[in-house]
Amino acid sequence: MKTFTAVAAFAAAVIATPTRTTPELAPRASTSLTPITVKGNAFFKGDSRFYMRGVDWQPGGSSNLVDPLADTTLCTRDIANFKTLGLNTVRIYTVDNSANHDTCMGLLADAGIYLVLDVNTPLYSINRATPAPSYNAVYLQNIFATIDAFAGYSNTLAFFSGNEVINDDSTTNCAPYVKAVTRDMRQYLGSRGYRQIPVGYSAADVNSNRLEMAEYMNCGSDDERSDFFAFNDYSWCDPSSFTTSGWDQKVKNFTGYGLPLFLSEYGCNTNTRQFEEVTSLYSTEMTAVYSGGLVYEYSEEGSKYGLVQITGGDAKPLADFTALQSAFSKTANPTGDGGYNSTGGASGCPKKSANWDVADDSLPAIPSAAAAYMKSGAGTGPGLQGKGSQNAGGTSTGTATPGSGSVTAVSSGSATATKKSSASSLQGSMNFQPLIVSGVVIAFTFVGAALL
Repeated sequence: MKTFTAVAAFAAAVIATPTRTTPELAPRASTSLTPITVKGNAFFKGDSRFYMRGVDWQPGGSSNLVDPLADTTLCTRDIANFKTLGLNTVRIYTVDNSANHDTCMGLLADAGIYLVLDVNTPLYSINRATPAPSYNAVYLQNIFATIDAFAGYSNTLAFFSGNEVINDDSTTNCAPYVKAVTRDMRQYLGSRGYRQIPVGYSAADVNSNRLEMAEYMNCGSDDERSDFFAFNDYSWCDPSSFTTSGWDQKVKNFTGYGLPLFLSEYGCNTNTRQFEEVTSLYSTEMTAVYSGGLVYEYSEEGSKYGLVQITGGDAKPLADFTALQSAFSKTANPTGDGGYNSTGGASGCPKKSANWDVADDSLPAIPSAAAAYMKSGAGTGPGLQGKGSQNAGGTSTGTATPGSGSVTAVSSGSATATKKSSASSLQGSMNFQPLIVSGVVIAFTFVGAALL
């Protein structure tokens, strides 16, 4: 939703210093949530269908980047509000991959809340203007280090490989790079012996290429296909309806789509928000295709989308908070499986056209230096203070062979190692990965709360 200049995004990321928890935190009760899995075109928690009821959570916004999971006081404050809203999911656009997140991830788990995480930052992202040089080994090292930091938590629900990188017809040529990053992330998870956490893309709601992008992320060889697809949708503006908003046509267009689909941002604020769309989103009108969504956004950051106003250390609920709480409390999930497509399946690749500037499913090969991380691990992440990656070198030198992103060998000891941290008392499925090296890089236009 928001667009910032390269200078503003760079300055925000370099100047902001997140508050980190101390290593001497008191042990908390052991908690483990059932990991979310993909079956057909839906998410499941064990044998039960899982629908996201969530918000987008980035207090401070893009102008004052902080990691809400690295500040115990901040996350404790906001999790109390999440519980009042009845949430089961939050999305975060930017984290510090060099910080410790054990306590806040544990507090989320205690509250029954899962995390959907964007792995990019303003400094480490695909540049839609010149995607080829920005897809490099330094960039991928940062992404893989973020995976290392969060793959051990059972309540890490999914990773976004990008957000609104393609925002019109002229930027569809970026699609192969978005898809390559998705492929690389899935391969890294498998090669390092992690749980296969779902990886997918958060698209802009561009009417002329929305369906093409969804098909593209689900076509080709199995190693290249996403685990889910999401898009940011502000087309339902209260007062409205399932048909007036055009959501009925989107359900029709995506009927038969083989991947889980959800709204990574929603909540038009053109008029007073009553969140009337919640009733439709969690009804059988939509649940055969959609698995819920995430409301934009938790804190008021100057764009009038906030559910709370943060002043000092307090987060005061606004009228939209009350409206969303009411909408959620009045809307139950469908009984049974919601009519999902149990077989799933790949899509055909979209053909090149005036609104889709991709000729086939050829993807750039992973840069050789980044391929080495599959065996050695990514090492320590640069956090929010790194040099950036836009033109750092170590780019792709050819086209990938279909199937090259498959996991052929799992590195020994990676997923079973214990991370030495303040939360070393955590049990269940919360095992942690040790970290090892570092990375570098620069910024550009920062779209939404985070770009790819």
